[in-house]
Amino acid sequence: MSTTELSELRRTIGQLRQCVGALRARYGEAPAVRRLVNDVERLDIDAIDLDQMVPVPTQARPVDVVPVPDTPYDPALWEGADDEGVGGYQRDQR
Repeated sequence: MSTTELSELRRTIGQLRQCVGALRARYGEAPAVRRLVNDVERLDIDAIDLDQMVPVPTQARPVDVVPVPDTPYDPALWEGADDEGVGGYQRDQR
């Protein structure tokens, strides 16, 4: 993560911590509030870990391009195929 991303993450975690603190003041030590407090602490720990890690260099992925011809398909390709939504399979189409 870049410094900007980490700064934004830390700021957002701080805002989340304030919101959870307000919920704790309103709902007390309800199990859902305790889980939220735990989640915010876990996010904070993970953000610290990320800040201390060495970033992995990005690698360009090769893009597989599949050419699709503009020429019409051979009608024999569709022979016997079911046209979904157009009345179903009909054996004797003439």
